[in-house]
Amino acid sequence: MKRLIVNADDLAADEARNVGIFEAIQQRRVTSVSLLPNGPAIEDALRRIRSLGRRTVSVGVHLNLSEGKPVSPDLRLLTGPDGFFLGKTLTHTLLMRSGEQALQKEIRRETSAQIQVLQDSGMQIHHLDGHQHVHLFPAAIAAAVGIAQEHKIPWMRIPEEPPPQPGNGSLPGEVMEEAYHFSEIARAARQHLRGTGISTTDHFRGLYLKGRLSLSTLNDLLQTLPEGLTELMVHPGRVPPAPPSGPFSGFSTPAREQELETLLHRDFGEAISRAAVTLTPFPEDHP
Repeated sequence: MKRLIVNADDLAADEARNVGIFEAIQQRRVTSVSLLPNGPAIEDALRRIRSLGRRTVSVGVHLNLSEGKPVSPDLRLLTGPDGFFLGKTLTHTLLMRSGEQALQKEIRRETSAQIQVLQDSGMQIHHLDGHQHVHLFPAAIAAAVGIAQEHKIPWMRIPEEPPPQPGNGSLPGEVMEEAYHFSEIARAARQHLRGTGISTTDHFRGLYLKGRLSLSTLNDLLQTLPEGLTELMVHPGRVPPAPPSGPFSGFSTPAREQELETLLHRDFGEAISRAAVTLTPFPEDHP
C-alpha cells in the first residue's frame, strides 16, 4: 500500500502563508503541517487549526534555530548582537560543531521553549522537524530526540532522499548539493532514533523538488512512489497584499503561490487516484 503525507512547512511565517496552507487543507491536498513557534503569525495559525474541529491534519513543531527572534531570552551563541538568530548559513556552520556543552545547553533551552509555546496553546504535537532541517545537525540532534521523548512526540522527520534517476531532467547544482548534504546529515542522525520509540516514515521526498514543484514533477513522484509511508515536504502559500518585512519576508513569494496552485490543481487529484496513492496525516499509531 502506498500512503503519502503531504506536509506543509513554515505555517505561521505570515498570515498569507497561513491562508494558502489552509486552502490546501480544505481541498484535502495538505494532510499535515509544521508550525514555526516563533513565527509572526503563530496566533493566526493556532486559531485556524482550532477552527478545523476534528483532526483532519497532523500538527508538528518546526523547530527553528536559524531565522527570526528566539523564544528564550539571553542566548549568546545562537544569536547575533541584535538578539536574532544568525541566518541559515551561519547557523548551519555553527550546528556542525558537536561536543560543545554551552552550545548544546542553549539549543536544549530554546527547543524546549518552542515546544512549550505549542503545548501552552493546547496543541497536541504529532511530529517534529526542523526549519532548514536544523534538528538533524550534530549539535542539535540529541536535544531534538530528547525533547521528543520527554514530550511523547511520536514521529520525527529524517529527510534522507535518494537522488533523482538520470533522465528526469537536470537540476541546478546548488539544489543537488544542498539535497545531498541534508540527506547525508539525515543518514547520520537516523542512528539517534534507535531504541527511542520515535518513528520516522519509510521514505521522504521534497529535497530535490525545491523550486521545481509542478504537475509534471508531482506526477513523476506519484508514479514512482514506493510501497509504505512517505512524507512529501511542500511549501505552499499566498503572496501578502503588501510587501512583507522582517526575517521571514522571503517566505510568501510568487514561487510559493505557484506551488500552492500546483497542489490545488484538478490534475493532481486525478494523478493521486491513478497512482492508487492514499493521502494521510501522520498516523496516530506507530508502525
